Amino acid sequence: MSIRVQFENNNEIGVFARLTNRYCLVAIGGSENFYSVFEGELSDHIPVVHTSIAGCRIIGRLSVGNRNGLIVPFTTTDQELQHLRNSLPDDVQIQRVEERLSALGNVIACNDYVALVHPDLDKETEEIIADTLKVEVFRQTVASQTLVGTYCALSNRGGLVHPKTTIEDQRELSSLLQVPLVAGTINRGSEVLAAGLVVNDFAAFCGMDSTATEMQVVEKVFRIGEGMPSAITQELKATLIESMT
Repeated sequence: MSIRVQFENNNEIGVFARLTNRYCLVAIGGSENFYSVFEGELSDHIPVVHTSIAGCRIIGRLSVGNRNGLIVPFTTTDQELQHLRNSLPDDVQIQRVEERLSALGNVIACNDYVALVHPDLDKETEEIIADTLKVEVFRQTVASQTLVGTYCALSNRGGLVHPKTTIEDQRELSSLLQVPLVAGTINRGSEVLAAGLVVNDFAAFCGMDSTATEMQVVEKVFRIGEGMPSAITQELKATLIESMT
């Protein structure tokens, strides 16, 4: 089920967290309650890593990642990079990228198979995204907004997009992503979906202002609570067996 949470009285939790099927990053300096919500729900399955990026706590807006990799801006320090390498699973690639649009979480939206990117992203960055995250990359807008990473939230099971996304655009994006999409809001009518919501294939966390209806939409489109996809279940079993031997 989806869970409401705040970061120091701030409902824009997607600014302070990055969630994938293999790891969860949370910003340092939050309240114990913020961490305990994520750790209580996720730590049996994936590592929950406390970190900063480029000395900032807005790690959800500065980074982008999926089960295969994590991309961070070139301002990320060597110490932060080393901490991430030590904390994440060994086969997750971590790549620093020199990109003018350095708030990567705002300009890139992805799941484990496809990435939507800002139309003006550097060609070199596009190649790094394809190589590191092992995804197909498409230059797109969402409801005529170029900040695709801000106005949609994706998993391998579904996606939530800006409420003004037309039916035609939803169909086009849905066929690119190969997942069902729904136009909606979070945090009581906010269009800034990726700031108010972090989601993977088996968990979703929303800002505390999110209404019951918004949370129902999240649970339905991302199929939260329908059981984990078998590939993830298998992987979690394998990890569990490994840790016991």
